[in-house]
Order: sequence, then structure tokens, then C-alpha cells
Amino acid sequence: MSLQNTILVTGSAGFIGFALSKKLLEKGIPVVGVDSLNSYYDVQLKLARNAELKKYSHYSFEHLNLCDLESVKSVFKKYQVSRVCHLAAQAGVRYSLQNPFEYQKANLEGFLNILDESKNAKIENFVYASSSSVYGGNTRLPFSEKDPVNHPISLYAATKRANELMAHTYSHLYGIPTTGLRFFTVYGPWGRPDMALFLFTKMILEGKPIEVYNYGNMRRSFTFIDDIVSAVMTCLQTPFPYEIFNLGNDRSASLMEYIGIIEKKLGKSAEKIMMPIQPGDVPETIADLTHAKEKLGFSPKTNIEEGVGRFIDWYRSYYHRACPML
Repeated sequence: MSLQNTILVTGSAGFIGFALSKKLLEKGIPVVGVDSLNSYYDVQLKLARNAELKKYSHYSFEHLNLCDLESVKSVFKKYQVSRVCHLAAQAGVRYSLQNPFEYQKANLEGFLNILDESKNAKIENFVYASSSSVYGGNTRLPFSEKDPVNHPISLYAATKRANELMAHTYSHLYGIPTTGLRFFTVYGPWGRPDMALFLFTKMILEGKPIEVYNYGNMRRSFTFIDDIVSAVMTCLQTPFPYEIFNLGNDRSASLMEYIGIIEKKLGKSAEKIMMPIQPGDVPETIADLTHAKEKLGFSPKTNIEEGVGRFIDWYRSYYHRACPML
């Protein structure tokens, strides 16, 4: 199947949505981007990402909230969309502890609106973001798509598992090809300010202490953005009746190793405040990629030193105008 027809990307001003949209546009594929540009984190960063996308003549942007069903309907009426990549969501495990209803709105109501309108528009393929957080308190590693995921330990994770079940229902009832992507700790240039790499880099450069959770005894399946985008492109090109894939790294790195690489790349040591594990967090994630390798040919290529280095190069460049000493 060709990727030449218009693709709707929700969350196009978000981290993964921006990176995907840019790659599609570079290949000459028309993209309709949808984003609410909410204030969960720095709106200026979202606007800067969107400005990069607007440089392409075949990019169209719609500023709307997916909970507004009439606005969602209007997008499908306005554009001839062939495929949907639904990446918009209220992110963050810790934020869900204080703001539960933001997740009910964005991750459940918003998801259903875009899914139902995709059904009505008879789109060819519906690809959406799930999360490694659905594995909850599973202790068997690595995490496999075959594992039971019935015990989420954060509301964010519960909404992502609900998305998988909703997609399955629509695939069964209406024959919509749906593919859920369980992302594992995605990082890289233009990343989210609430993620560890961004936070640590900012605080270290500003000479402020960083908070290290679980006293540093955390391991994560850190996955570079370019590797993720490549796999999402493959999924968009290849409709499956109903699938779920892990998109992560099959080698985990410790949090202290991660911090050490950041310090090395910055040439500056971090002052560390050791903290207990936070509610909703898990001590370790690692992805079983057997299924993704077999069906998608997915195998991450970017090692953590290269990936962190590329983020820090971007960070220094992006913030140089405001902080020339960086």
C-alpha cells in the first residue's frame, strides 16, 4: 500500500506526533495535523514544533480539542483522510494522580470520538498510541504482548488499556484495521519537558539538583525517537485487522547509567536528591520485541550514548537564543 494519500495525525504538535508528521512530510505525504495545544507543558515548544511543520506546503493544521465531537466531524468532512495516526492524549503517570478527569476526557472521550469518526469515514488504517504502562505491576521481564495486562497501577495506564479494548471492539464490529503501539520511554530532540532527559539536562545546566526516584534503582527501556518513527511509518503502511506491538528497546539501562551519560555529554556533574519510588511508577521496563521484529522488522538502531548526545545538541541549539551561555 502506498502512503501517498492524506494522513491525519492527532497530537501533531506533541513529541512523537511532530517527529512522525515531519518524516511523512519529508517524504511528500500530505498530513493533516490536529492538536489542542494545551498547557500541560510549555506551549511555546508545541508552537515551535508546529511552526517547523508549517514550512511544508502539504501540511494542514487544525487547532481543536478531540472532545469536541462536532469539530472532529468537521475535520473528516474537510479533508480526504485515508489513514489516522492517533497520538494525542493526556500524558504522564504522576500527573494523573492529581488530575484524573483530564485523562477521562482526553484519553477516553477524545479517543472514542476519533475512533468513531474514523469508522464513519471508512478509513483504511487506524494506528494509535498505547503505552508500556499497561503492564502495570508485572514482574516477569521482558514485557510481552502475550502477558496479561489486567492490573494497571495508574489511571493513565488504565485509560491506555481501555483504548486497546475500544479499538478491539471497533475492529470486531466494523472491520476497521487497528494497531496499538505500546511505547517504551521515548526520548530525543524536541522531546517532552516532563520527561527525565529534558528535566535532568535543564536542571544540571542551571546548577540545580535533580530528583532521582527509587534511590536510583530504576531501569528503563529507553528508545530513540527516530527508531519509533520508523516503526510507526511501517504500521501506517501495513494495516492489520487488530494488532498490538511493543515499540521499545530490548535492552534496559539503569537510571544512574542514564544520568552518567547526561553528565558526560554536558561536561557537568549533577547534584542528586535521592527519592523513594513514586506512586504509579514501576522499577523496571524492558520490551520483548519478538512480535514487532516478526511483523514489522522492528529493531532499534540508536544506542543510548548517541541518542542522549543528539538530544543535548538539540537542547543547546534550541535554547541558545534565550540562554546564550548554554
